Amino acid sequence: MAVYILKRLGFMVVVFFIVTMMLFLIFKAVPVDPVNLWLADTGANVKPEQYEQMRQQVISQLRLDQPLAIQYVYWISNLISGNMGYSGFHKAPVRQVVSSPIRATVKMNIVNLVLVFIISIPLGIRSAVKRGKAFDNSVQVVTILGYSLPTFITCILAIWLLAVKIPLFEMGGMATPNLKGSWLTLELDKIKYMILPLIVMTFTSLGGLTRYIRAAMIEALSLDCVRTARAKGLKEKVVIYSHAMRNGQITVITALTNWFIGIFGGSLMIENLFLWNGMGRVMFMSVRNNDWAVVFAMSMFYVLIALVGHLFVDLIYAAADPRIRLT
Repeated sequence: MAVYILKRLGFMVVVFFIVTMMLFLIFKAVPVDPVNLWLADTGANVKPEQYEQMRQQVISQLRLDQPLAIQYVYWISNLISGNMGYSGFHKAPVRQVVSSPIRATVKMNIVNLVLVFIISIPLGIRSAVKRGKAFDNSVQVVTILGYSLPTFITCILAIWLLAVKIPLFEMGGMATPNLKGSWLTLELDKIKYMILPLIVMTFTSLGGLTRYIRAAMIEALSLDCVRTARAKGLKEKVVIYSHAMRNGQITVITALTNWFIGIFGGSLMIENLFLWNGMGRVMFMSVRNNDWAVVFAMSMFYVLIALVGHLFVDLIYAAADPRIRLT
């Protein structure tokens, strides 16, 4: 196991550097001058010779006067040391710009993760057990809607129904402006704004995941070992949760892990429509304003999530199924 983990960590390092090289080359191919972004607010306030002097200082600071390979080494060394660069649009270090949005996105997605786990696994199992019956058909209709409707349509419908027609939740934002009170009051206010986007995220996530779990359980329930367990007279709960679920858990683990890796990117539309200041909204604003330093930092976060997620799923495979040997 230890040897396998070391091999995978080495593989992750190689992939990480390959991805950073690709992103760096893409960044260099974009027809945007980063120096102009840095000096966007100073051009009209200084003399031309002063502006040119400042421009040369920025070029020297960013190593833009060096060969491409040296620029990459400078950039990747800063990235590894925690220096993500400077945001020309926000006029602040990238680390400062992305710290709050990352926390907001992670908090939202962790709560969504718990809700989807609690709902989708028992729902998919029960739907498989009740295959072809009224419960299963109802679940199929709801999950198909969640799976097939575009995310922005679901967001608009949720806002119209639950914030406009029936004003149960807040329409958008992260907190009530200028609200004062105790720590508990402020946290409850934040939760109030989180509920509606969470409902949309959970609804859209349940569709494909519940259907995936249902299909895996239907296949597991048809295995010979499950028929043998029923023939022995075991209780139906024991047959389902001890025999069928154990044989279908590899498929379920794969679906859950792939979904978990994808939710951070999938929340971009939801964060923009609900004005949730998370990674998706900051990424969208950064692309629109050519703030590529922030786009780079966000992209590397998604890369790390994917690499760690795939290592995690391999380790879960070995823990869930003793027949799998990691070498």
